[in-house]
Amino acid sequence: MDYKALKIALFQPDIPQNFGAMIRLCGCLGISLDIIEPCGFLLDDRKIRQAAMDYEKKLEVTRHMNWKSFLDLYQGNEADRRRIVLMTTKTDKRYTDFEFQNGDILLAGRESAGVPDDVHEATDERISIPMQEGFRSLNIVNATAMILGEALRQTQWKDLTS
Repeated sequence: MDYKALKIALFQPDIPQNFGAMIRLCGCLGISLDIIEPCGFLLDDRKIRQAAMDYEKKLEVTRHMNWKSFLDLYQGNEADRRRIVLMTTKTDKRYTDFEFQNGDILLAGRESAGVPDDVHEATDERISIPMQEGFRSLNIVNATAMILGEALRQTQWKDLTS
């Protein structure tokens, strides 16, 4: 996997079915997946293989024991630093107005609670999907697929569309 490729990161996911769907999304689009623990369900190598089905050998899944170990890996050394882009409902910045870069990590919060304030503040950028009044949020995998599609269009797919 190219270092500058986009990545998806899940912050303490709650729902194993969403984890499985995210694995399939990442596998089909050639995107690696980072899991920031603890999860709201038992996560072991067997569960990852089960959720990944036949995508397991085509997908890179990196586990981080906590938020600090994730930050240390991707922002601890300036030479290896990657931009962390939080997908959140707590911003007015639309993902369609955002300029994605190769190497961005798209961070999704917990299905039940998003991310804590310290994680929110530690991210480099925050983007959202505009929604109709009165609705809280989309399913995490649906939202990630929409945003990832735009990020890929702007970065890795732009040469294919011209």
